[in-house]
Amino acid sequence: MAEVKLMKGNEVIAEAAIRCGCDGYFGYPITPQSEVMETLMLRKPWEETGMVVLQAESELASINMVYGAAATGKKVMTSSSSPGISLMQEGLTYLAGAELPCLVVDVVRGGPGLGTIQPAQSDYFQAVKGGGHGDYHLIVLAPASVQEMNDFVDLGFELAFKYRNPAMILADGVIGQMMEKVQLSDYKPRWTDEEIEKISGDWALTGKKANRQRHIATSLELDSYKQEVFNQKLQAKYREMEEKEVRCEEIACEDADYLFVAYGSCSRICQKAVQLAREKGIKVGILRPITLYPFPTKEIANLAKKVKGILTVEMSAGQMVEDVRLAVNGLIPVEHYGRFGGVIPTPDEIVEALEKQIIGA
Repeated sequence: MAEVKLMKGNEVIAEAAIRCGCDGYFGYPITPQSEVMETLMLRKPWEETGMVVLQAESELASINMVYGAAATGKKVMTSSSSPGISLMQEGLTYLAGAELPCLVVDVVRGGPGLGTIQPAQSDYFQAVKGGGHGDYHLIVLAPASVQEMNDFVDLGFELAFKYRNPAMILADGVIGQMMEKVQLSDYKPRWTDEEIEKISGDWALTGKKANRQRHIATSLELDSYKQEVFNQKLQAKYREMEEKEVRCEEIACEDADYLFVAYGSCSRICQKAVQLAREKGIKVGILRPITLYPFPTKEIANLAKKVKGILTVEMSAGQMVEDVRLAVNGLIPVEHYGRFGGVIPTPDEIVEALEKQIIGA
C-alpha cells in the first residue's frame, strides 16, 4: 500500500532521494532549501541504504564532489538556492562537458545578489540558458506541487542517465516551503557495482580492466577540431531531448480565447485567475511548462493559432516570456506580468493585467 504523508517540499526531496536509490548527497545550507540537508541528516540514510550525506565546506566544494562521484557512475545530487547555484556554475559546465549525469535542486529566492530569502523565479535564465560557459544545456524540470517534488527526483535521475547530462529541478521557494499531502515513491535498491558497469558501458570510472582502454573523465580537449566534433555531438543530443522529452500541461485550453503561460507556483495561482476571469466572461486557459528545457515551443506555437493573446506570469522581471515570444513568432501579442524581489502575484492582479495588457491593448 502506498505511503502517504503530509510533508514540506524540501523534505520530500530528501525522502525521494533516499527511496530512489541515490548513492550520495553533497550540499551546503542556504535558505529557503536548507531542509533538504536537514531532513537527510535526521533520516540517517547511511544506516538504512548506505547513502552518503555530506555537508561540504562550500557550494564550490559540493558541486566538485558531485563531479567526482558522478564520474564513477553513481546516482549523486546536490541542492542549493540562487546564490549557491551561481557558485556551482563552473562545476555544472564541467559536468555537462564530461557528459556526467547528476541531479541538482534549485529552490529559488529573490535576487540579484544576496537579495531576499523569499520565493522568486528569477533563476530561469541561469537554469535554461546555461548559466556557465560554453554551449551546453541542463535538463530542467519545474514542479508545481509537493507531489511533483517527489516524482521529479526519480525522473531527474532517469533523464540524467538516459542522456548523460546534469538535470535540474527548478523549484521556487513557495513549492520548497509549502506542505501538502504526498504519495511517497516505493524504495529502489541502490545499484551494485556490477549494475553500474552494465548501465554505464565504458564511461564510468569503475577501475581499469585488462581488456579495457585507459579512460579519463574530463571536459578538456586541446584539439579545436576534435572539440568541434564533440560540440556537434552535444548539440545532436540536445536536439534529441527537444524531440522526445518535452513535458507540459494544458488547463482549460479547449475553448480559450486567451492564454496564461506559467510554471511552478505561478501556474497554481493562474488556476484561480482562470476561474475569476471566466466568471467575468473571459475565456482563459493555461499552458504550464513542466520541462523548461526542453521548452514546449511547438505546443505554445500551436495554441497561438487558436487564441488572441498570451500573458506570461512569472515571479521575475520577465525571463520565460522571451522563449514564449520566440515560439509565437509575432503571430499574436505576448505580454508579461510579474512580481519580483520575493513578492507573490495574486489572482486578481493577474486578471487585471490580462485585461489591461492583452484584451485592452
